[in-house]
Amino acid sequence: MPRATSVRRARGETRSDLALVAAIREGDRRAFETLYERYFPRVFNFAYSRLRNRADAEEVAQDTFTVVFRSIDAFKGQSSLLSWIYGIARNTVNNQIRRSRAHEQRVERAHADVLGSGRSHDAFTPEDRLSFRRCADKVEEALTSVTSWQAEVFMMRHFENMPIQEIADRTCRSNDAIRSSLYRVKRLVVEAIDGEMSSAG
Repeated sequence: MPRATSVRRARGETRSDLALVAAIREGDRRAFETLYERYFPRVFNFAYSRLRNRADAEEVAQDTFTVVFRSIDAFKGQSSLLSWIYGIARNTVNNQIRRSRAHEQRVERAHADVLGSGRSHDAFTPEDRLSFRRCADKVEEALTSVTSWQAEVFMMRHFENMPIQEIADRTCRSNDAIRSSLYRVKRLVVEAIDGEMSSAG
């Protein structure tokens, strides 16, 4: 490594938070990289403590630093930089939790509508049956766009009501991998059903 580069890197690593903020505002990309390297592990650990899912925690941490970079001019120095970053991370985590819950509720409603309800089949109007059939087709289409193990995991969880741990044991994958896969497949399913409902409306 050239000496000048080594010196710049050493200087960047030892700069204070306020010095890094000033440099970032002036367009110093290395300053932001230093800030990222300094605090990413803490933000990731904070997100993981709330979400208990490594993939989601990684995504939240990345999103947090995207906001940090875009909003650096909003930092007034009234609290420590880390406290300000944690505030952004907290909001990002809460948004992730709300999105996950909303997706979960919408998937469960769609699951109940498409796959069964307390009404007998004869009680549905032809329009109801057509709508449910189209939604079911959209669900099947969404499942064909993911890997076979992800589709299998989705079926185990939402059609066979298997607990996460049992699915993990059967597929020889971690709980985190199962949860991450379920979230992503459910998002595809919800988007497919929403698209069908919108076109039908």
